[in-house]
Amino acid sequence: MDLWERARSFAGEAAKRSQELSLEAAKRSSVLVSETAKKSKEIFSETAIKSREMAAEATKQADLLAGQIMHLASDIPVPSIPPIPAISPLPSAAESEPDAAELERYGITDDLREFVNGMTISTFRDFPLQDEPEMSDVPTVSNVRQDLNEWQARHATLVLSAVKEISKFRYELCPRYMKERKFWRVYFLLVNNYVTPYETKYFEELKVKAEEEKMVAQKEISQTSQTTTSEQKDMKVPSKTSTSSNREQDLDVFLLGDLGSDDEGPDAGDDDELDDDFDKIDGASGLESDGDEDKKAENAKELL
Repeated sequence: MDLWERARSFAGEAAKRSQELSLEAAKRSSVLVSETAKKSKEIFSETAIKSREMAAEATKQADLLAGQIMHLASDIPVPSIPPIPAISPLPSAAESEPDAAELERYGITDDLREFVNGMTISTFRDFPLQDEPEMSDVPTVSNVRQDLNEWQARHATLVLSAVKEISKFRYELCPRYMKERKFWRVYFLLVNNYVTPYETKYFEELKVKAEEEKMVAQKEISQTSQTTTSEQKDMKVPSKTSTSSNREQDLDVFLLGDLGSDDEGPDAGDDDELDDDFDKIDGASGLESDGDEDKKAENAKELL
């Protein structure tokens, strides 16, 4: 019986102790949660304060930097910007078209336009002309084959822009039904009677112009040659004068002798010998007159 009471008392005490521990654990948990929330709030508040301080400091530094930049900018002189010139409008299609004189020169006349208006696609496609082997090394410039001559190439370029029917025919036929080379051969065979006089006149004018340029070039060469010959003659005249002067100097040396310079004159013994020689000459032939000396000088010049 005592054992049962003791067990019952122990169980009651254990339950009471367990309840006390639970209450104490709950209380401590509540305190811990409260403290954690308080700490988190403090950390959040401190972080927000730090963020506001950093933002205020950054704003202050930005304002300070902006003020310095404004101050420096006010000290720098601003160069005057010249006004931008007005851009001229692009030339219209009408302005870029060739003038009537050029069209006339290359045979694009009203008669040609009227003749072309009577053509159709079948005129080119059914023309009895066999295709020739394509020349792959012939370039194409400005939509025109360069196996044409100079006049034909320019005529083809102008007719494509001035006569819309030809441009249309070429667009529909080349290269679907025929090659570019065949198209232009057919075209020039068809309009031969209309363009041949203008082509012949063009090459005749070129020939005349080439001959005129050749004559001008020959004339310039002839004038240059004459100028060179005249300069050479002028250079020869001083040479003859110099030769004559050298001969006169040689004659003076022959007649008077080389007396030498003042620094290297003859000494006293030489003077005596010269006096003796002159005495011998005077004794043998006597004194000669001034007229005889002049004759000797002239004879000596003739010998030279």
